[in-house]
Amino acid sequence: MEEKEEKTFTLEEVKKHKDGKSLWMAINDTVYDVTKFMEEHPGGEEVLLEQAGGYASDAFEDVGHSSDAREMMKKYAIGKLAESDREKKSSKTKYATPQSGDESSSWTSWLVPLLIAGVATFAYRYLFMVSGGDNGNASSSAQ
Repeated sequence: MEEKEEKTFTLEEVKKHKDGKSLWMAINDTVYDVTKFMEEHPGGEEVLLEQAGGYASDAFEDVGHSSDAREMMKKYAIGKLAESDREKKSSKTKYATPQSGDESSSWTSWLVPLLIAGVATFAYRYLFMVSGGDNGNASSSAQ
């Protein structure tokens, strides 16, 4: 009646496995041993080696893996990341988007392009009036 207890690994343990002989990584709090998958990985083994020995959720999610890839990775799961290391990870807050209360980034996101457009418009009109203004009057007076 006892369920098989899932093995737990610390981030320090995962960090010990970061080369071609033994390659582990943590994705969404699950630890994977992808050593045997390196040669089969469609993106090449270099991609896995870059993320080896650490928390690779952001890199994994950024690529947009298919549901087949997510299903396939289950066979490489060897355990869970220790609870204490889950709290330390900053992948979910590291790239947080600005909240609506963040006024400094919201007004600069439209003010800077507006200023650039204004300067470009002024420069274009100035150049047009200096170089092209006389030609336009001469051709209209000839008619």
